[in-house]
Amino acid sequence: MKIKKGDTILVIAGKDKGKKGKVLQVLRQEKKVMAEGVNLRKKHRKPKKSGEKGQTVTLPSPISSSNVKLICSKCNKAVRLGYRIEDKKKIRICKKCGQEA
Repeated sequence: MKIKKGDTILVIAGKDKGKKGKVLQVLRQEKKVMAEGVNLRKKHRKPKKSGEKGQTVTLPSPISSSNVKLICSKCNKAVRLGYRIEDKKKIRICKKCGQEA
């Protein structure tokens, strides 16, 4: 998977189409990513102590990596990624501007 933790992504399909967010977690086995502000769901929490009230908490849930595109930090557009090998290191590059992503 070409997307890593800390990348900024754009959702290209689904109910959150057009939203941007920072990747919080990458689930490689399931081919999904979790990003802040994208694909939010509500979870009802029980009260822990007596006298305390229950809460409704909004949490991000995983979204398929095929429904997101990386936003290049240089050209600030949603792009596909490629790889280039320099000095025996694999570097991710932007397919639009050719710069390191």
